[in-house]
Amino acid sequence: MSLRIYNTLTRAVEPFAPIEPGHARMYVCGMTIYDLCHVGHARMMMAFDVVQRWLKASGFKVTYVRNITDIDDKIIKRAVERGMSIRALTDEMIAAMHRDIGALGVERPTHEPRATEYVPQMLSMISTLEGKGLAYRASNGDVNYAVRKFEGYGKLSGKSLDDLRAGERIAVDEGKLDPLDFVLWKAAKPSEPADAKYEGEFGAGRPGWHIECSAMSCALLGERFDIHGGGMDLQFPHHENEIAQSEGALGHPFVNTWMHNGFLNVDNEKMSKSLGNFFTIQDVLKKFDGETLRYFMLRTHYRSPFNFSDAHLDDARSALRRLYTALDGVGEVEAGEIDWRHPQAAAFKVAMDDDFNTPGAIAQLFELATEVNRSRSLDDARLLKSLGATLGVLQQSPKAYLQAGSGLDEAAIQAQIDARAAAKAAKNFAKADRIRKELSAQGIELKDTPQGTSWVKA
Repeated sequence: MSLRIYNTLTRAVEPFAPIEPGHARMYVCGMTIYDLCHVGHARMMMAFDVVQRWLKASGFKVTYVRNITDIDDKIIKRAVERGMSIRALTDEMIAAMHRDIGALGVERPTHEPRATEYVPQMLSMISTLEGKGLAYRASNGDVNYAVRKFEGYGKLSGKSLDDLRAGERIAVDEGKLDPLDFVLWKAAKPSEPADAKYEGEFGAGRPGWHIECSAMSCALLGERFDIHGGGMDLQFPHHENEIAQSEGALGHPFVNTWMHNGFLNVDNEKMSKSLGNFFTIQDVLKKFDGETLRYFMLRTHYRSPFNFSDAHLDDARSALRRLYTALDGVGEVEAGEIDWRHPQAAAFKVAMDDDFNTPGAIAQLFELATEVNRSRSLDDARLLKSLGATLGVLQQSPKAYLQAGSGLDEAAIQAQIDARAAAKAAKNFAKADRIRKELSAQGIELKDTPQGTSWVKA
């Protein structure tokens, strides 16, 4: 079975056939970078990291673009509050983002464009839209998109114009001809700092949020590409507006497959800054390692919502340790080429080819781990590590992972293990048992094997 992906636009699972054979081109809406990333953001970036990893594992060349919005009302406000330039703020937050998601094993995309680097392309697209009668200059200096002039608006979200119109109110000073219209170019305000203003044919101002992604995706991936992704909350209005802009300017469809990941919830409510129920990645990494957080997210299908809690993370950590324990029983192995004819590898591939079914794939990792525990086969251990690599897990040294976080000096632990071995050799079993119990009280679990005694963090 070849790869099939759920397409939000058609509401169906479809075979993946890239426009250019063998080359998958994907654009994902990234961060508006004014603060630290929270775990909901991590869920989105991790989900599409898995997508690009599996595309590569399936033999595709992948061009992956994940943008950064580095000009926005919230960014301007935060920079003013902190008394710093917009560039200094966004550079700081981008570095923090890379550090945080790097701890989760999220790989860098092929291109990571900043919106401020593509203002000329945005102005060009806005000019094209104005020339086609799809954009107009408002009385307040903004340039707006005329939604009702684009046939098919609402096809991604399934919303009709009449439904959207119901309950809308229009403020006189907005300068919109219709409350559904959205801004393409925001006229500069006198109170805004100089580095928030860009010059162009529509006067000093800055781009609206939606036009950024239309211009950057077109510039880096061409006028039609394979996959466009993002969080479920972007389906409307952001992605709907992207379709209106891009297809309005180009005159043809610009994305074949639309993908959206589900929300991360806390107590069955969406995690978000506006609700105040969010945890930054940095907060979580103080208690849990990045691979545990990644594994925790992999256990739920990317389109499904799931609940965040310490209890769920504890359970994920225990499960991940079981996989590493199986590898540790064999020793150090390296990931390599995968023999897809192996029963567990074949079942793993079937799961991943079914719209990136990571829970089904993980089930096969545990089947394989059971076999590794039974057979101590180097080939099976190598396959376990190789399959894990396609998900971004199990790539650490098993011993290093299982010993991490003990907080104790390794030499001191080894000295105690040696003392215990000497006590056993002298048949002083009471002392040997006492040493084991003392180490256990410090969170150190001893493992006796024919090759000797090793230890892990309990």
